[in-house]
Amino acid sequence: MWRVHRHIGMGGDQFVDAVAGEGVEERLGDSLREASSREFAPLRDECEPLEGAAELVRELKRRGLVVVLASSAGQDDLEYFVDRLGIGADVDGWTTKDDVERSKPHPDVIHAALELAGTTDGVMVGDSRWDIEAAANAGLETVCVITGGWSEQELRGFGASAVYESLVELRVGLDETPLRGR
Repeated sequence: MWRVHRHIGMGGDQFVDAVAGEGVEERLGDSLREASSREFAPLRDECEPLEGAAELVRELKRRGLVVVLASSAGQDDLEYFVDRLGIGADVDGWTTKDDVERSKPHPDVIHAALELAGTTDGVMVGDSRWDIEAAANAGLETVCVITGGWSEQELRGFGASAVYESLVELRVGLDETPLRGR
């Protein structure tokens, strides 16, 4: 379980090999990813949004920032959660694993998000090593929250520029981050 937990947030195209090895990826990778999607779909309604998620997005928009979501989730799942959070009108777009060849920790989804935003500059908000690595591989810094099971020390060790206990704490502390806006 520790090995599985430490790879949550990594894209599914990377996950099987990282957790079970190249041989399992070659033999079963596609069928395991399909099974994962089938098993997760009926559980989506049980997933609760993190406290402060919608408010953070709205505050970033209020500050004049372009907000593009860069996710290793599939299009269907991301649309479901955007709707569930009620932030569809507050985000400028999103990219998913379906838009790129390789997912996190590769920078592909970040590059796609930057292209949507019409810039080469940005700041990633994340909660895992994989977010930090993907952003760094795209030349961006990452502000993290401790919601992905990684400690502040680990996230800082992987290169997070700032770490917050929650999305609520991050929203309150935005002025101390590169996300402060205009």
